[in-house]
Amino acid sequence: MRRIPRIPVAAGSALALAFSGLILGFSAGTAQASTCSQSYLPLPDPHCTPGVYNPDVTQSTINSTICVSGWTATVRPPTSYTNALKTQGIADYGYADKSLSSYEEDHDIPLELGGSPRDPGNLWPEPYSGTKTATTKDGVETKLKNAVCKGTITLSAARTAIKNNWTTALSVTGIG
Repeated sequence: MRRIPRIPVAAGSALALAFSGLILGFSAGTAQASTCSQSYLPLPDPHCTPGVYNPDVTQSTINSTICVSGWTATVRPPTSYTNALKTQGIADYGYADKSLSSYEEDHDIPLELGGSPRDPGNLWPEPYSGTKTATTKDGVETKLKNAVCKGTITLSAARTAIKNNWTTALSVTGIG
C-alpha cells in the first residue's frame, strides 16, 4: 500500500532485531511481491488508491474552486513531487514496463472534481496502454466537471460515480 508501507511480519521482526544490535542474515535475491493488484485495471487497486477528497472543495465552494477556469493549475502538484510517487507506484503495482513515460500519475478523484492534489492515496500510475487509459479518463473528468458546474448533477454524485468506476461514470450519472 502506498500510503502506509507494509513490512511483512518476518521482515519487521528482522528489522527490530537488527535495530536492537543483533546481526541477522538475509539471503540475496529474494523477490519482492507487488503490494497493489493490476486485476482492477483500468481502475486503481482500491486498497492502494482509495481516492481522497480536497476538503476545500464542496458543493458550496465550486464557484470559487473547480468551476473557475484554470483553478486546477493552482493546486496541481509539480512533477518533481509526482514522479517519486509514480516510480514507487510502478513498483507497487508490479508493472513490467518501468518507463515513467508509459504512465500518468493520475488522481483517482480528479482535481476537476475536488480530489486531493498531493495525498498518495489519491495518486496512482495509470497506464497509457490499453483501450481505457489515462487519456480516455480525462474526457470523462471534464464532462463530469462541466455537468457539476452547470448544475446538472451534484458534486457528490459526480465524485461517487468516478470513484466507483470512471468507465461507467457518465452513464451512471446520466451525462453520457
